[in-house]
Amino acid sequence: MPWPPSARICSRSPGNVSAVHILVATDAEYVVTDVTSALSSPDTRFTICSEGRGVSRLVAKGDVDLAILDLQIGSKGGMAVCMDLRLDESAGRVPAVKVLMLLDRKADVHLAKRSAADAHLLKPFDPLALKRAVRLAIDGPPAPATAIADEAAAADAESTEEEPATAG
Repeated sequence: MPWPPSARICSRSPGNVSAVHILVATDAEYVVTDVTSALSSPDTRFTICSEGRGVSRLVAKGDVDLAILDLQIGSKGGMAVCMDLRLDESAGRVPAVKVLMLLDRKADVHLAKRSAADAHLLKPFDPLALKRAVRLAIDGPPAPATAIADEAAAADAESTEEEPATAG
């Protein structure tokens, strides 16, 4: 089967990430296979784009929840695509979309941060690491343990009313 020049939509199953539409932008077929195999569920939809210039157009349709960008997408790099999405978003041309960038080497982490990706993951990756990275991209980083403890203490203080002391 020849690699499509623009985009295709596919559904696969089963998996843990559900009820989301994921745009996978890469020119490497093995990345498409690895991502769709790891993230498939009955409610997950995938749009595959093999050219970086088509990503903004696909996101502009408004139903993409997460864009997984490989570092190289046809003739355009993942960093440039991510920066284009952020600029188009700030100009109101595309809706906000979460971005997970797939990196080739540890030194590329700087590129992911510089381009305002929500999360990044080094290749090769295992399915569990990909699922964790997707959750991080969609939900954001977990709250620090001290913040969780402070919130729990505040909730406890609100739920317990102070009883007036009585002399007996």
